[in-house]
Order: sequence, then C-alpha cells, then structure tokens
Amino acid sequence: MFEGSQHYDRGYFHPLQEAGAALNGSTNADRTNYWEVVPTNALDLALWMESDRMGYLLPALTDAKFSNQREVVLNERRQNYENRPYGLAGMAIVSALYPADHPYHWLTIGGADDIRAAHIDDVRAFFQRFYHPANASLALAGDIDPEMGFLLADEYFSEIPAGDKPARVSVTAPSPPGADMKLVLEDRVELPRLYMAWHSPGLFAQGDAELDLVAEVLSSGKTSRLYRALVYEQRIATEVAASQNSRELGSFFQIVATAAPGRTLAEVERAISRELSAFLDKGPTGAELERCLAQAEAHFLFRLQTVGGFGGKSDQLNAYNTFIGNPGYFTQDLERYRSATTDRLREAAVTHLKPSNRIVLSVVPRGRVALALTGSQSVTVS
Repeated sequence: MFEGSQHYDRGYFHPLQEAGAALNGSTNADRTNYWEVVPTNALDLALWMESDRMGYLLPALTDAKFSNQREVVLNERRQNYENRPYGLAGMAIVSALYPADHPYHWLTIGGADDIRAAHIDDVRAFFQRFYHPANASLALAGDIDPEMGFLLADEYFSEIPAGDKPARVSVTAPSPPGADMKLVLEDRVELPRLYMAWHSPGLFAQGDAELDLVAEVLSSGKTSRLYRALVYEQRIATEVAASQNSRELGSFFQIVATAAPGRTLAEVERAISRELSAFLDKGPTGAELERCLAQAEAHFLFRLQTVGGFGGKSDQLNAYNTFIGNPGYFTQDLERYRSATTDRLREAAVTHLKPSNRIVLSVVPRGRVALALTGSQSVTVS
C-alpha cells in the first residue's frame, strides 16, 4: 500500500511529506487503518493518493514489490517478536486462549512459514475482497467545511466500484480452560517472567470498561495494588502490569510480572493471587475508583488534543463508525467509565477472573525449565 499505484507508481510517502504531511498506517486483530495529517491546501492531494491506491493498486503490483515487502514483513517480525526478549510470549498466550480456527489464534503479523508461502495471487485476492469502498470508512477532521468534505469524498471515490461487503466474522466464543492451565516457554532472556490471561468481554460489551478500570486499580502507578505489593514492599518483581486487551470478537485480561533477581515465579504467582483474591473479595475502595476514573477521563480528553494520527479525533470518529456504526459515540463511550461503581468492578472481576479460568505462562531462560511454575507444559512458537 506504500509502494505506489497505477497513476503514481512510486513511493507513497514522498509527495505527501513534501507537502508537509505526516502519515502512517497500522493493523490490529480487528481492522487496518491508514491516515494522513495534511495542511488544508493538501487535502486534495491526500484524497487523490488514498483513492488511487484503493481503486488502482493492483495494476501497479509486481512480483518485485511483493517479494520486497514480504522480506520487510519478515524482518519486522524478527525485530518485534523473534529477536526481542519475551517477544514470543504473546504468540504463546493467544494460541492457548483461542482454538486453531479462531482468527485471534495467531498474531496479526502472521506466522513466518505462512508469510514465506504466500503468493502474489493471494495478495490480489485479499485486496479485492477487503480494500474497496463497501468495506471502508473515511473520516475527515479539522479545518474543513463538512459539505465540502462530502463533495470531495464523492469526487475522488465515487468512480471506484463499491464491491461486496464481506460477511461479518462469526465464531463460537472460546471456552475457558476450566482448570488452571500452566505453560512454559523458553526464550533468550535473563529474568523469568509470568503471564496470566483470562477471557473477558469484547470491545464495548458489558464489563469491558469495568475490567479496564480493574487493570488500572491493580497496576497503574506506584500506589496500585500489584506494584506496591510485588515491587515496593516484597521486592519480588522488577515490574508488573495489568491490562484489558479489548477486541471485537472477545477480549482477554492479562497480568504480567517479571521476577526480581534471586526470586522465583512461584513467589510472584502467590503474591499476585493474594492481591487478586483480596480484590475479588472486597473490590476496590472508593478512593481507588475515583483515582482511576480521573485517569480514564484524562485519557479521553488527551486524545481530543490532536486532529489526526493514532488516537486523534479522526481516528476516534473512524473507530466508532467502524465498530459501533456511530461516529459520535464519544460521550457514550466516556459514560461507560463514569457510570462505573465499586460493586460493578468487583462483579466484573468475580465473573471473569476466576483462578480456574486462567492460563499461566512462565517465560524462562533457555535450558532452565525448572524455573517455571510446577506442572507447566512446554510450548513452542514460531
């Protein structure tokens, strides 16, 4: 998508950057997006470039471009996963959480063997299936008259055949393990690290915002429960984090902690379990909830400070339109957090963070499987 299209068969970045633009794109488990932040007088250029690669990319696609970009992706995979400490842990987690036929069973970047086996015809078929107006959402934000924005969008995109909108992905919700599943992955690391993961509600579903706040209570800041207990008081971990990883077809809640030198993953696991058990028993305090709600609201407002880019106004408009069908969902989204209560946070945690429903992954230095939790089964990822 950055290698040129039929009517501009050169690198995509140069003409836009020459006009003063910033641009990029990204892919996650649920969507691909591209964005440009341009001076107002370069809006036509951005729309022309974007529409040309949507409508006329394939005539400019060559074997040489395909081979080059395949190597780029393989190199990116090596840098971000294979050669990065703990980089393969995410692959082990999702492959354990989701069955082989589930689209979340693998990371977005794909398997190295699959990337190498891909053919240029696979890329053509994929592009024709997904990259057309019927499956796209376009957001314009900034110094632009709305009526003019719609006219420009029609001018540049109306000649492109709409295409058939792909059917929504339909999957059966994966079942929790039903018993404490323990895995061990050997990696080129110095300190053992523990990962705990649970299935949790999907993006914007009931409980999603509550578990986001639960993660904040547990690990956000030096006064959070897990940081205070594991890093500051007991000094058995060098770092600890919790997160609600929200996705459209179902999310997963995760806690990650790296053992301090001379300490064991068993100690780390017991300490996390104690803190989590206390939370399940009594929930957060009013002060904890107030602090985390303030952080959440600040995060929402911070995203309004930029017009474009990752997380800016246009990105939010597009995300809400894509997942909810309502680009103006900002207020309702914020209200999901403002309406949270201590009881609702505890209820969400009790429902979804049962010890019997978790997957526990020990990442240990190569050749030192004995450092993993007792009863862990070895896993390999590639």
